[in-house]
Amino acid sequence: MKRRLAAIMAGDVVGYSRMMAEDETATYRELRSMFDEIVAPAVHGNEGRIFKQIGDGFLASFTSAHAALEAAEAIQTALAVHRFELRIGINLGDVIEENGDTYGDGVNVAARLEAMARPGAIYVSDIVRRSVEQTSERAFRSLGRRAAKNMPTDIVVYELVPPPAERPAPRWRWPRAVVSHPALTALGLALVLAGSAGAMGGLEAGSRWIADLPLVRDASSDARPFVAVMPFNGMGADPSHSQLADGLSEDLITELSRYPELAVVARNSTFALRGQAMDVRTIGRILHARYVVEGSARRQGEQLRIAAQLVDTETGTHIWAKTYDREVTDVFAVQSELSAEIVASLVPYLRRSEAASVERKPTKDLRAYDLVVRARGIHAKGHSDAAALTASQDLLQQALALDPDYAEAHAYLALNLIQQKVLGGGGDVAGAIERARRSIGLAPDLALGYRALGYGLAVAGNYADALQATERSVELNPNDPEGLAALAKAQLRSGSYQAAAQNAARARELHPMAPDYYAFIEGQALYAADQPDQAANALRGCLLGNQQRANCLRIAVATDVRRGKLGEAMEAMRELMVLDPGFTLEKEAGTQRYGTTPVMRRYIADLREARPQRAATIGTAGSRSEI
Repeated sequence: MKRRLAAIMAGDVVGYSRMMAEDETATYRELRSMFDEIVAPAVHGNEGRIFKQIGDGFLASFTSAHAALEAAEAIQTALAVHRFELRIGINLGDVIEENGDTYGDGVNVAARLEAMARPGAIYVSDIVRRSVEQTSERAFRSLGRRAAKNMPTDIVVYELVPPPAERPAPRWRWPRAVVSHPALTALGLALVLAGSAGAMGGLEAGSRWIADLPLVRDASSDARPFVAVMPFNGMGADPSHSQLADGLSEDLITELSRYPELAVVARNSTFALRGQAMDVRTIGRILHARYVVEGSARRQGEQLRIAAQLVDTETGTHIWAKTYDREVTDVFAVQSELSAEIVASLVPYLRRSEAASVERKPTKDLRAYDLVVRARGIHAKGHSDAAALTASQDLLQQALALDPDYAEAHAYLALNLIQQKVLGGGGDVAGAIERARRSIGLAPDLALGYRALGYGLAVAGNYADALQATERSVELNPNDPEGLAALAKAQLRSGSYQAAAQNAARARELHPMAPDYYAFIEGQALYAADQPDQAANALRGCLLGNQQRANCLRIAVATDVRRGKLGEAMEAMRELMVLDPGFTLEKEAGTQRYGTTPVMRRYIADLREARPQRAATIGTAGSRSEI
């Protein structure tokens, strides 16, 4: 008996039994061909060994995790144009070799990962990810902890994210329902008007980016069920009823987002459709959601009635519906029950202990909860609005006066203080970092606390710790687009450009009506990864709006220089100077968008290449700054 450390790959064909029932001879012949021409060469070519093959499945061992991943990527790339789809799981662990076979937990975990994997995907254990992340450009998406059959502890699961070049290009479309709906038609007109709101010459300059403008994207890259929680209706004339309904909807989104088995559409996308007379099938197409949660909340004195239903958007059928009659103080218990029931309906294999774990009250004081609900609604508008940040901050301080241990209130207040500093106000970054740490101390599983901490550390220039904090935020809530965007920004400063692009794209996928800011981050990442054509494509929609237009023009200038289109780069630079008269290369270097990496120097050099032929003076009389 011989023990050794080995990387184990488990693979299995999806739907093999069905295909055999349809045409046994042809299916078996194709299976043998696949093993002989694709699987075996990929395994042997990476110094691996297939030690077991049963029907449509196989097990292989490798001397390193790198070799196993190389083989797995080669197999899945070849099968992209094949009738068969394969699930692959990879683990690194101690195994026993005897009589040509291999045994042990290292093999068992790989087999469990393969069983969890979606068709065409590669799932790996945490030890595999950690063993390759420092010496590889590969990107991994956290899927959280998963229970596995006959395993005493949960498995921490990651999915290997293929490079953008190996992924099919996203299909952008204008669904008939979107084009014909008056609300969305008005939205499209507003986007066009917003694009012309800057310098009039900018529309013509930006038109080269506008072809095939994306509005709705197919969610074909994620096989998990997409769930959209629509804003609950607040029944009654009292504004507090609507506020209670909004808080319930937002908290339900947050709780469901904690489960990696689900993909949850962002709050801003679902709330953008509030009040629109759409049937559930149209909502599903617009938000690319398979399931929609709808409901209402009515308050009469101290009594609360909440009705909720889960609907399949493809068929329009109701999966379940339930009404809750509770005391007002039990609003948190109702929210927990709703989360558990929806998860149980969509993810039957979820353990009861996981469903029960959502039963926690964020605060003892319902008045503090109401204040935080109002504050976070205002905070969402505060990215560039100092007055909104101040109003939100006042509400949060009132909430903390009622409940000093309210973790979410501390985290949001930290975000407000940091954003005030970024906007040039008097925000206290050091104090914000301490508030974020306190929120984590009060609620160690609060993803928002880690996101706030990562933001504060990044603004303070501590990029390494900021990356760790944002990684933890995404581990705790893999469906939060703001968390994914924050992680992408941290990865830009640490040199993980492919991973940053993947996370920014994922944020946009979870937020179908995503803000331009996400496109700006994705464009930055693709430029840094030296993929200028893809960067130009990511920036198209961003250059139509005016909220992030100046920021996106910065990346567009550098991208055009990298693409060899100097004339267009200079034209974009001139427009940037009109939109942002205070722009200088010195200020841009101070942003450290790419930290202290060589890409930051390359970026500034590309911007310098696009400067106008004549010297430009910017600022007050007597001051000169080179752009």
